[in-house]
Amino acid sequence: MSGLPASPGLAQFVAAAPQPMRAGLRAMLALERRPRGRWLLHRSSVLEQLANGLLAMSRFEDPVNAVALGWDADAVAARGRALRREEGRP
Repeated sequence: MSGLPASPGLAQFVAAAPQPMRAGLRAMLALERRPRGRWLLHRSSVLEQLANGLLAMSRFEDPVNAVALGWDADAVAARGRALRREEGRP
């Protein structure tokens, strides 16, 4: 298994990080995908929380999962457009 993120958005996020952090993020995500690696991350609550948060972010890319998690990008965009119209902004 590689340390590369499975989702395109998460891959972009990792690629945008500075080099030392990028390598660490890739290693952490690779660990998260293995049972023994998850156990190691569990030993440090901060690393475990970071890995879980990153993986949760990647789930929001799939519209079906995003809606189930309470995030509907289309509804948010429509609400923003409606508010701009109400305020008279283009």
